[in-house]
Amino acid sequence: NAPAAATTTAKLGLLTFDLDDTLYPISLILNEANLVYARTMANFGYGDDIDRSKIVGMVKLIRKELTESDPEMAITVTHTEIRKMAIRRAMEEVVFERNLEEVAMDWGTEVESLTQTVVDNAKKWASTSVSESVIQAVLNAWEMERHHSAERHVYPEIIDVFKQIKAEHPDVIIGAVTDGKANPLLMTFTLAKYFDFCMNWEDDQSGRSRFFKELDDVKGNAELTWIYNAAVEKYESMAKIRQEAKREDSSETTSSTSTSTTPREEKRIWIHVGDDLAYDVGGAAACGAKTIYCELDVERYGQTDRLRFTQDEESQPSWSTTTMKELEKRRVLNEAAKPHVSKTIKYLGRIPDCIDDILRDCERDDGFE
Repeated sequence: NAPAAATTTAKLGLLTFDLDDTLYPISLILNEANLVYARTMANFGYGDDIDRSKIVGMVKLIRKELTESDPEMAITVTHTEIRKMAIRRAMEEVVFERNLEEVAMDWGTEVESLTQTVVDNAKKWASTSVSESVIQAVLNAWEMERHHSAERHVYPEIIDVFKQIKAEHPDVIIGAVTDGKANPLLMTFTLAKYFDFCMNWEDDQSGRSRFFKELDDVKGNAELTWIYNAAVEKYESMAKIRQEAKREDSSETTSSTSTSTTPREEKRIWIHVGDDLAYDVGGAAACGAKTIYCELDVERYGQTDRLRFTQDEESQPSWSTTTMKELEKRRVLNEAAKPHVSKTIKYLGRIPDCIDDILRDCERDDGFE
């Protein structure tokens, strides 16, 4: 008799998630984290007149200045770098204004009457008086609050979703891929136990810079692949370690006989879940992932991503620093990504069902790569 034909089973191997506006509402998190900017600066003696809107405004101003003076840097500067610039600028302004007020008081005159030489010297002094360690301390406080706020506001049903996924797919490796500063492994009370790794855009500056330079090109032919390729490499190394451990365990318990008459071959599928057409769907699909697009119910989830990437500056949230040029490029990338959406969800509770649907589709279509 001819040997039975092998059957192929699709199994979930890698499941990756975007974080901001996918697992929690980023607008609320950033507003709360930005409050810490002002509070921490005040604690270091930089006054109570620095509020979160001033910091966001400073970021926008610095982006505008960089666009005019150093377009290449404006394209590739990271979120962390520009936040540090904004913190420094805000602190320097406080020192500068205090210096002018003190000199004017000593001289018995108005600030407006001070000579340009005095103004220039006050500005020079302010630029050298701000400590890098204080700037870093403010940034650290902001990042800490960002994680604390995310834990407070993580979408409630997502925890049950992770529990169900872990129960139904016990061998899955779950990772995060994000362009922000969040890391679920630091969210010890909510998300940490469900994630195996996190890939951050800022971990690979060369890849990030290359992408944004391509995005700025007139043709706009940019593909966000480097970060997803890095995620796949991380998965493959973790899967190899797990497989070797499993092989050692199974070699001790495997029977010398087998009752199976039909050989089965498993194909591991990668699914990425995110709310951003360009960066989540387009980037992951370009590297071979199936995708679940989170076009979430706005009233229930407070999602802001779709509202951000229009050509209307007025529709941008208060914390957004995206330029009109970036918005126009993103619209092009969004349109290009739409055909690569595998499933679209309005409610996060649908993720486990969508995973099952994608796996069945892969088996039916033999859609393995």
